Amino acid sequence: MKRYCLALDLKDDPELIKAYDDYHKEVWPEVLQSLRESGIKDMEIYRVETRMFMIIDADESFSFEKKAKIDAKYPENEKWEEIMGKFQQSLPFAKPGEKWVLMERVFKL
Repeated sequence: MKRYCLALDLKDDPELIKAYDDYHKEVWPEVLQSLRESGIKDMEIYRVETRMFMIIDADESFSFEKKAKIDAKYPENEKWEEIMGKFQQSLPFAKPGEKWVLMERVFKL
């Protein structure tokens, strides 16, 4: 099993943050299906204020390239990402067009 940790910021607006949280209480079935098809076995998102932290546990077949190809099969993914983009903002050091930034592990017990 592979683990990936990513970070992202939300726009600093309490109403937008609440709406973002609400969307994630009922993620669309097609979005969930594409995650599973890409090899993701478990995913969790945590938030403190505007900072988001995502943990992905995936099987050995997973890659972000594979995920992008599978996402493209589901038009709902594009719509979901468009909606989520209204709430999200890139980290200050993110590359142009990059939303979720892959984190580097610095400690493990």
